[in-house]
Amino acid sequence: MGEGEVLTRAAHKVGRQDGSDWLDVAARVGLTAYGVVHLVIAWLALQLAFGDRQGSPSSSGAISELAQQPFGKVLVWAVAIGMFLLVVWQGIEAVAGHRDEDGGKRTGKRLLSAGKCAVYAAIGISAVKVAVGSGSSGKSSEKQTDSMTATIMDLPAGQLLVGAVGLGIVGVGVAFAVRAWTEKFAKHLDAEGKSGSTGRAYLWFGKVGYAAKGVALGVVGSLFCYAALTHDAEESGGLDQALHEVLDKPFGPVLLGVIAVGIGCYGLFCLARARHLSR
Repeated sequence: MGEGEVLTRAAHKVGRQDGSDWLDVAARVGLTAYGVVHLVIAWLALQLAFGDRQGSPSSSGAISELAQQPFGKVLVWAVAIGMFLLVVWQGIEAVAGHRDEDGGKRTGKRLLSAGKCAVYAAIGISAVKVAVGSGSSGKSSEKQTDSMTATIMDLPAGQLLVGAVGLGIVGVGVAFAVRAWTEKFAKHLDAEGKSGSTGRAYLWFGKVGYAAKGVALGVVGSLFCYAALTHDAEESGGLDQALHEVLDKPFGPVLLGVIAVGIGCYGLFCLARARHLSR
């Protein structure tokens, strides 16, 4: 490698660092909001495990819960802004990010970033609807999921499409579980965030949190697959229905309580990542 090429790469790296300060701020704000949403979901899931079926342990249910707190509208708007900042961050990653990867791996990571954009956008839109007074509760959101599944089911090869969605969600759940086992999530923390007793706590939050998210997503994906097999849209559902399915199983309250704690750990890891961001 010639001296000119070395200097060019170094200049590009410095320029990228200088130009990404605002993106770091956007990511930190967004991850903080995402962490808060997961902490509220965990609280609602824990209440459900103890027999309180009033709340909806889902992102829309968490936003509705935040809206009922003091300064609730401010909190909901903050979540909405945070989610849309995450959309901007992952949108840039989907279009021009992951340059350190080559070929198919880069393409795969960009597609993953695009998928994250869709998730963050959905939560952000839900928060805006709640903030302006036209939002729906978690239960209404589940009905919307059923309706959307039914619409897809009526398309040519609709059952296959719904089944593919279910398998895709299960795949994401497996990926979360693998990250929990291999601790690949640790790369999202800077060196300070992984050092000392605090760093060990952050890593445990990530390990437990990613495992719990993996289990929850696996159940959600399985519901879609079952809906495809039975041609019954009502069998599909989001996180709320998945956690209710867990509750109805033997030792359901205990299992749901464990998952709730895990989701809370994922929220804490998001907060830790916001503080010790390593992109």
